Amino acid sequence: MSEFHGIIPPLLTPRTEDGEVDLAGISALVNHLVDGGVHGIFALGSSGEVPYLTSAERDLVLHTAIEAANGRVPVLVGISEQSTNRVLDEADRLLAIGGDAAVVTTPFYALSDAAEVERHLRTISGHIDVPLFAYDIPVRTHMKMPLELTVRLAQEGVLAGVKDSSADDVAFRRLLLETRDLSDFAVFTGHEVVADGALLGGASGIVPGLGNVDPAGYVRLYEAAKVGDWVAAKTEQDRLARLFQITGAADPQRVSAGATGLGGFKTALQLMGVIESNRMAEPMLALDADEAARVRETISAEGLL
Repeated sequence: MSEFHGIIPPLLTPRTEDGEVDLAGISALVNHLVDGGVHGIFALGSSGEVPYLTSAERDLVLHTAIEAANGRVPVLVGISEQSTNRVLDEADRLLAIGGDAAVVTTPFYALSDAAEVERHLRTISGHIDVPLFAYDIPVRTHMKMPLELTVRLAQEGVLAGVKDSSADDVAFRRLLLETRDLSDFAVFTGHEVVADGALLGGASGIVPGLGNVDPAGYVRLYEAAKVGDWVAAKTEQDRLARLFQITGAADPQRVSAGATGLGGFKTALQLMGVIESNRMAEPMLALDADEAARVRETISAEGLL
């Protein structure tokens, strides 16, 4: 088994009411996750609103998360930039702060092909001194990681794993089949609501945004799957699927699609007393009182209040 496995939530970035990065909130959230039994933390991912963070804010988030984790779980570092050289610069700065692995997307904005993606990942892997994970998220990059390329880079040890947020379940299953014999290669799903199926297929773990809200629930799901108790796994997954409805609590005519999901997570954590504010990064709007009431109803029904 890879050292990277289990439940590794993508850390949210709490903000204060006046819009500053909430360092105390980050520490409280990390402790909430570790107390919930998670196996790692993914800092500076999509759920952390990373496109909205300045370089100084990214540094603050990572430093605070690593300090709060205090070696209790590994911290994976998202290094999100548009092109190879920008990733290398970002990697030099962020990994000097710390981190146990780097998570990198394919290039974005630029229109790349498979050959360029291969050079991109090989260059980054050769530049850094921590394991490299590919982050397959075509909704953000507009490119799906080619299966043949991913498998080859896995076999050659260029990649330590993949975080798959492609929503392409057929390609995901094929990747699991093609890499099944690579004990040091970890395949994670970013799916919140069909993670039991991914684990049944052999996934190494889950990177669920909803795991910020209910880390213990996802740990129970993972532990049930590990021992082959698929009835218990399904029961927990069904509960988490109901809990995931908090991502639809906001009025879509008022709040953007991006802010709706993350805003639901932040609002739930605020109601649970983990963080103090559900403030979003500008220009996104936070959930209002009526929307927060809908979140409260759902998290209460699923035992989180």
